[in-house]
Amino acid sequence: MADGGAPAARGSSRGVLIRDDWPGFPLHLFSFPKHYAEDLECVLIPHGIIMDRTERLARDIMSDLGDHDIVVLCVLKGGYQFCSDLVEVIKALSRTSERSLLMRVDFIRLHSYLNDQSTEDLHIVGPEDLSILSGKNVLIVEGIVDTGKTMKALLKHVVTFQPKMVKVAGLLVKRVASGVGSLPDYVGFEIPNRFVVGYALDYNEYFRDLSHICVISDDGKRKYKV
Repeated sequence: MADGGAPAARGSSRGVLIRDDWPGFPLHLFSFPKHYAEDLECVLIPHGIIMDRTERLARDIMSDLGDHDIVVLCVLKGGYQFCSDLVEVIKALSRTSERSLLMRVDFIRLHSYLNDQSTEDLHIVGPEDLSILSGKNVLIVEGIVDTGKTMKALLKHVVTFQPKMVKVAGLLVKRVASGVGSLPDYVGFEIPNRFVVGYALDYNEYFRDLSHICVISDDGKRKYKV
């Protein structure tokens, strides 16, 4: 934890570092749906901080990819809120700066979790035929990357359609011992190995209606376990 009780920050490709000993913010300091009152441990990243970091990532993407046509490939469902907010900021920057970024947005859905455990099976739901990516600059937008196995499999799938370039923006990267592959090109936050929900990240389809990114409690896991 940094001085003053805030998570440490650093300027690097790994994003904003949230250390393992960061306890998070007490729930009573924030507004959230009352039906989750017993299901959360803490607020790990408040919504306002998410939005500020998203704006910074959008500016970095504009700096790198501005004046190119890109296809934004949103990974559903956990990435939809981050992708939506990121695209909105890029659109605003395109209107107000000398550089612009012409975007087309498409979607792909992946499923690899059972309760709070990542499984070996990756299921691609939706448009498996991504021939629209052929010869295009592609920006994959993902809500969270943990072991990296899902992202590695998705990248392997995407490159079969011969895109011109592929970049990855991940809001969260989780520090896990079993991590494989490389980091996303654009990282919002590097977080401890804790199961987080909110801002479209779910636990068995619950908690997507949280604005903040929170740590789920053991009671919450038991309550919504399938």
